[in-house]
Amino acid sequence: MEKIFDILVTSEFGLESVLKQECIDLGFEDLEVSNGKIEFKGNFSDIVKANLWLRTAERVFIKLFEFKALSYDDIYDNVYNFDWENYLSKDGQFIVLGKSHKSKMFSISDNQSITKKAIIDRMRKEYGIDWFNEDKERYKITLSIFEDVASVTLDTSGSGLHKRGYRTKHNLAPLKETMAAGLILLSNWKSETPLVDLFAGSGTIVIEAAMIGKNIAPGISRDFDFKHWKFFDSKYYKEEKLKAYQAINDEDLDIMGFDIDGNAIKIAVENAINASVDDQIKFVVKDVGRVGLKNNFPVIISNPPYGERMGDAEDMDHIYKSIKNHMNTLTTASFYFISSDKDFERKVGHRAVKKRKLFNGRIEVDYYQYPGLDPSLLFGG
Repeated sequence: MEKIFDILVTSEFGLESVLKQECIDLGFEDLEVSNGKIEFKGNFSDIVKANLWLRTAERVFIKLFEFKALSYDDIYDNVYNFDWENYLSKDGQFIVLGKSHKSKMFSISDNQSITKKAIIDRMRKEYGIDWFNEDKERYKITLSIFEDVASVTLDTSGSGLHKRGYRTKHNLAPLKETMAAGLILLSNWKSETPLVDLFAGSGTIVIEAAMIGKNIAPGISRDFDFKHWKFFDSKYYKEEKLKAYQAINDEDLDIMGFDIDGNAIKIAVENAINASVDDQIKFVVKDVGRVGLKNNFPVIISNPPYGERMGDAEDMDHIYKSIKNHMNTLTTASFYFISSDKDFERKVGHRAVKKRKLFNGRIEVDYYQYPGLDPSLLFGG
């Protein structure tokens, strides 16, 4: 009988609706959406697909069990009584993380210690040994307590899913890959349409766009913790990885990335090569004010300097004036900007059609959206 898991997928706040649509597109059903996470039931293949394909997900967890946690005994007993031997190997590395909010059991370090002890005691009993080397595959277990209800999860991803593996170098205050993908998906960009980043930096937005346009699974070149677990049959990963390679299309894309910093463009080119999309992106060293674009319905998605990335007042004034000029002259273009500057709309002289609050790491930002004309409505297609 096929094993079914409770799967929990997390995202940055503000991207839940995008992640939900991604889950629907992958065929996941009966989705429960809440702040920063989506839950659904699935099998081994679904865990693999979620890790391989979800562009805006931060991590994919298996939710093992829940219980009421009002004492250390509650934590120990419930954790001890779980069948850990069916998940963890005697040589595995058990990492226990903790969270607690609005709960009686507020000491995260104590909760972690009790959880670890209960797991080890259970494993000692089942394997008949007293010492565990913990030098093989990794198991990251999290005990999260919210309003006295504890949830125990197992992280299938390992490193965060924003770590695609292609970005070996980056510039100051980079945009996370998952956030960049979210910006593109929110723009409703179509692969047959030109896409431009006026402030390409290390190339994250245009590389993510190329991967979307080519239908390259974002996790196709990286490792996952679940691959090394003894209870996880490797055939599921091999099957889904093969499907992912077969899904890559041969479409040619029109994507350009500009930046005034030649070193940043050099890094962007290296990253694009790592992602195998360097043939789909044209990178140019050029100041935003000197960029010339065709009025051919381009979608412009950019992360202008802000916060740590901001230059002096004169530089920023030039940047805002240049953006305003592009918005005034490119009458068929769609513009999308992410910025923490609450005065962004006034400075570029245009009120956004839509504005969405997001978090780039710990920085609160707004996504200013100026959708232009859809060429398919004018010319068909």
